[in-house]
Amino acid sequence: MKYVCFFLLGICSILLSVCSCVSGGMDAARLMLGVSEPPVFLSARAVSETEVEFRFSKPVTVTALHFSPQIRTEAVEGGSTVRVSFSGGPGPGERVTADLLAEDEQGNTINVLVPFRTRNERLPPLRITELRTDYSRPRAEFIELRTFGAGNLGALRVFIVSNTRNPLVYEFPSVEVRAGEYITLHLRQMEDSSRDELGTNLAESGGTDSSPTARDLWVPGTGKLLRRTDIVYLLDQDGRVVDAVVLSETADPAWGRDHFADAAEFLFGEGAWRSADGTGIRPTDAVRTAGTTATRTINRDETLAENSRSAADWYITVTSGATPGRPNNPRRHGN
Repeated sequence: MKYVCFFLLGICSILLSVCSCVSGGMDAARLMLGVSEPPVFLSARAVSETEVEFRFSKPVTVTALHFSPQIRTEAVEGGSTVRVSFSGGPGPGERVTADLLAEDEQGNTINVLVPFRTRNERLPPLRITELRTDYSRPRAEFIELRTFGAGNLGALRVFIVSNTRNPLVYEFPSVEVRAGEYITLHLRQMEDSSRDELGTNLAESGGTDSSPTARDLWVPGTGKLLRRTDIVYLLDQDGRVVDAVVLSETADPAWGRDHFADAAEFLFGEGAWRSADGTGIRPTDAVRTAGTTATRTINRDETLAENSRSAADWYITVTSGATPGRPNNPRRHGN
């Protein structure tokens, strides 16, 4: 019995010695049993109009792949980055869900169900032209855009920084637009007649502030999304700033909350908004919003050909001067 105990102690010593040579006792045990770590899915993104990449933590081979809506797959290239070529798919900036089954060299499998947007290479030049920050039922807050070329709005993203839990408040569906078109993004949807105008009929939507000559789109829900002190910016699929506007009700020397300071630093670094001293964006560099109402909206001076990316381009219009979906009222509050 004594020899058996010594033998068992010897075996334990050998096992402990092996485990100590590998980072982590659990990893050593997995190696001894012939078990390997399964692959981990990292991301999915469209890299061209006909290609999408799926990134994994290790090389894999795709054994099954389905898209919804359906896409005709032409080729699938395995590896840590799985590249799928396709044709006959949805339009630019369309939302697609991929259902993918992959396997690594050790036979570990992973099933991925992930949404992504098809590539949109035809985003037109555009600007934010008017904002309403004050709510007075039935007048809801809105962000108005104007296009300066024809194209498609698919996958353009709208961020409103005061919504700290989810500043991404809207992602545009695939919709064709003309040059010079006004698009009103209504930030609440409270009436049954409010409908998204995704085709050529711009008189389809009812609801307060709808325009029969402009494109009306609606953010679902009834909660407040835009405030007098806020930062609004648009990003394309590559994270580039398309346009931005910085708002502040006061002329404080510093931002009172970190999320505003962080967004201001981001926009300054991207060259999307300018500051007076060239060192960083502060509330003193923002469009002053004191005095806005549901009918006195924040307007861009549309007579200016260049975008100065500063408060100099903006003013508050007169009472009853709001013009969602139409050229801005040039009359200024207080003049």
